[in-house]
Amino acid sequence: MADTVAEPAQAPAAVRHAEEVMGTVFSFDVRGGEPVAVQTALREAVAELHRVNEVFSTYRDDSQVSRLARGELTVAECDPEVAEVLELGAEAERSSDGWFSLRYGGRLDPTGIVKGWAVERAARRMALAGATGVSVNGGGDVQLLGVPGPERPWRVGVSDPLRPGGLAAVVSAAGAAELAVATSGTAERGTHIVDPRTGHSAVSDLVAVTVIAPTITWADCWATAAFAMGSREGLAWLESLPDVEALLITAGDEVRCTGGLAARLG
Repeated sequence: MADTVAEPAQAPAAVRHAEEVMGTVFSFDVRGGEPVAVQTALREAVAELHRVNEVFSTYRDDSQVSRLARGELTVAECDPEVAEVLELGAEAERSSDGWFSLRYGGRLDPTGIVKGWAVERAARRMALAGATGVSVNGGGDVQLLGVPGPERPWRVGVSDPLRPGGLAAVVSAAGAAELAVATSGTAERGTHIVDPRTGHSAVSDLVAVTVIAPTITWADCWATAAFAMGSREGLAWLESLPDVEALLITAGDEVRCTGGLAARLG
C-alpha cells in the first residue's frame, strides 16, 4: 500500500480512485496537474484497464488471449497490445532462464506479466496528462512516478507475510523519478506460482519475494521468477540484475536481501 507522507499544506491536491477490475482492485493516488486533464486521464485509464481485461482474461472464453490459446486467432489478428505483451513475456523468459513463463498447465497464459504492464501503462497515462506525482497500486503491485509533494517522497509499506497486519519493511522512492514495488508469495493467494520446469506449484523455501525496480512490469516478473527459484538461487539472480533490489522472506522467518536494499528503506 502506498503511504503518502507529504504534509497537507505542502502537497498538491490529491485525486484518488479505486476500481475493481482484473480480479483485484486498482488504486490511484494522483497529485498535481490541471484538474480537468487529470480527471479525463483517470477516466481513460480506468476504461483501458477494463479493455485490457476483456482482451487478456483467461477466464473469459471470448477474450482474444483465450481464442489465441485455442488456435482460433493468430497474434497478427489480435490487438497490437497482445503482441507487445507476448514479446515482453518472451524477454522475461529469456532473462530468467525460463523461471518466468507465459504458459500455465501447458496453455498460453500471460497473466504473470499483464497486471504489472497494465499498472505501468495506467500510471504513465496520468503522468502524460500533467500529474506531478502518481501512485497506481494494482493488487499490491505499485508503480510510482514523480513525487506527492515538495521534498516528500512516495513510500510503500511491504506486508509481513508471517504476521498479518504487520509490515516487513517500508520502501522510499526518495531520489527516484520512477520506482516500482512488487511482491510474489503465498500469503494471500496460496500456492499459485508455478515451477515452469515441472508445470506444478513451485516448491520453494520462500513465503514472499518483494522486488524494487524502476518499472512494475519487470519488478512483477522478477518477483515471480525469483520465488520459483527459491531463496538461494533467487537472491543470487536478483543481485545480478541492474537497478534491482529485493527482500526475500523464508518460511522459517529468515530475511534475506540484496546488497543495496538498505538505501531504499525509510
